Amino acid sequence: MAAVAEIANKNAIGNITKWTSGGGQPPEASSRNRSLTTQIAAFSLLHLTVSAMARRRFLVQPTYSGAMSARWLVVLFTAAALVATPIVMGARAALPSDISATDLAARIQHSAPVAWSGFVETSGTLQVPDNESFATLAQLLGENTQLQVWWRSAEDWRVDRIRSTGETDLFRQQGYSIRWVFESETATYSPVSKIRLPDASDLLPSTLARELMRDAREDELSRLPSRRVAGIDAPGLRLTPNESATTVAHVDIWAEPGSGLPLQVELYGVGDQRPVLTTTLLQLSLSEPPAETTDFDPAPGVQVNYEESVDVAAAANAFAPYDLPASLAGLPSRDGADPGAVGIYGRGPTTLIALPLRGRVAGPLRRQLTDRGTVQFTDVGILAPIGPVGLLITPFRGRGGAFLLAGTVNSTTLQRAAAELLAGL
Repeated sequence: MAAVAEIANKNAIGNITKWTSGGGQPPEASSRNRSLTTQIAAFSLLHLTVSAMARRRFLVQPTYSGAMSARWLVVLFTAAALVATPIVMGARAALPSDISATDLAARIQHSAPVAWSGFVETSGTLQVPDNESFATLAQLLGENTQLQVWWRSAEDWRVDRIRSTGETDLFRQQGYSIRWVFESETATYSPVSKIRLPDASDLLPSTLARELMRDAREDELSRLPSRRVAGIDAPGLRLTPNESATTVAHVDIWAEPGSGLPLQVELYGVGDQRPVLTTTLLQLSLSEPPAETTDFDPAPGVQVNYEESVDVAAAANAFAPYDLPASLAGLPSRDGADPGAVGIYGRGPTTLIALPLRGRVAGPLRRQLTDRGTVQFTDVGILAPIGPVGLLITPFRGRGGAFLLAGTVNSTTLQRAAAELLAGL
């Protein structure tokens, strides 16, 4: 970490104003058209080809340097094999469970200390604007993504995001978030921030389920039939939010019955017959991963950068000259504390974020939304629905900036929130 401190000292002053600047898809587990025997044969061939190399990837500390061509083939073959596995494992029906909805919810909410490793697939249909400041978020919410995960604790983990075009790894170490990009062989250190845009770690079934269930009420919970997930008979839970502002119909969660670790999450918008966001554990080990699997150790010569803020939201919260209210449009601050320059409001799956943007970020985003042709022009800004997610950008104010309001709330709530913000400025 001494090297990190040295880089930070060199770059801190230049980065204090950083906030002003504002593929192909791997094989899908949901493909069901091929016969089961073909799936088994394909998996067996892949397994024979890469099993020895795959074991090395899981158990040996990685080297973060060049020469990645052979390794990249291993990653792709391993991903294909892991995606094929649940088709075999889920062949039989799940055994029923008599656990109550409240007991299952309690186990899920108390599963944070559980250590695990495994392979996750996420699938999203939300076409979030993919401008420079929100590109990663657009990929996570609008594509199929494969994630390989080693989770020792909330402060010690590693998530590899695998795509046909490359791999990006996230690490959490000693209060820092580290992003390693194989294509550019670049590592970027940023201090951990409570206020930030969602990243790959937030789409894991475990973290997403617990966040969506935050402050859930007993009368919003009901049981679902068990489902086979990652070879486990997982009891199901449905959360139906009782909030007039929400655009979420319900959230369905299946969990490992002993630890309560969530294995699969499906989020449905109001009126939707299919989930707009799904995240599923395809393969799971409940053993604590070895410490070396989450340790980032860059090789000599690797480019290492330091940034004061992990993304535009963290930068705005640190440096923008605002102090947002404790409640907005009737929704309380999500963590109960008074917000800074960025506010996150609501409970459970009903969430609203208010984020100040500088002109060089707000301008391109406004043009992207306008070009979609589905926006609504209101007295308090441009309103754009994206499935159950609503976006509103307020009119330009001093120095060309604006507020972005986004969340799983209806248009009435977004406009009310914008009016309250503009009135208080």
